[in-house]
Amino acid sequence: MNILVTNDDGINSRGIYELVLSLREIGDVIVIAPLGEQSAVGHALTVSLPLRVTEFHKNGDFFGFAVSGTPADCVKLALRTFLDEVGLPKPDIVVSGINHGRNTAVNIIYSGTVSAATEATVLDVPAVAVSLTSYHPNADFRPSAEFMKHFTPDVARLGLPRGTLLNVNVPPLPLSEIRGVSYTRQGASYWEDEFEKRMDPQERPYYWLKGKYILEDTDEDIDDIAIRENRISITPIHYDLTNYGFLEQLRSSWPKKF
Repeated sequence: MNILVTNDDGINSRGIYELVLSLREIGDVIVIAPLGEQSAVGHALTVSLPLRVTEFHKNGDFFGFAVSGTPADCVKLALRTFLDEVGLPKPDIVVSGINHGRNTAVNIIYSGTVSAATEATVLDVPAVAVSLTSYHPNADFRPSAEFMKHFTPDVARLGLPRGTLLNVNVPPLPLSEIRGVSYTRQGASYWEDEFEKRMDPQERPYYWLKGKYILEDTDEDIDDIAIRENRISITPIHYDLTNYGFLEQLRSSWPKKF
């Protein structure tokens, strides 16, 4: 199995390192990831600057290719051009992660990790986004990586509908303490944001985004609730943003003349 791995925390993050170590046990892994931190960039593409690709080495060994762009850039560049140029095969699956922090509910909109996987589905490659639901600086990514070693072959074998990816969120626990897997819906929880005004050393004001996560979901089949109950959440998502229910209302009762 040929596996393309990317992320939004940057190619030097601990999450992608542990993921790659695990996936190398089940397939041929190629890493094409952002050179630096790209969290919360969503599905941004670089259009006004060139993209540069450099070899990245870790612990003295070749690890992958670092791209001076966004997560979506990495996947688009890899699948459209770069893999052919360097003589590497098209991947059977794309795995994006392991993200440092949850990508549930509203976070999915902002996530570069999820957007990288989404870009893969746009280009007809099955994809999984995976996140560890902890922001602790010393979070242990190894259980999430171990889970993906077993789950990734299942995704490749069973397949996904066109345009659909799986968004995986793993509780920050040893696998022995996780209470199974739940196939879930995206929740409606959200960040109550505010911008804290600060002053730099030259007495010039700047603003820093901060906030509190409001967990307002209660249903058992919601992503955040599964995590709260120590279950792995797996949510099928896609990029078709049409509200089909309201579309029918528009067609049946809204004005059709102007």
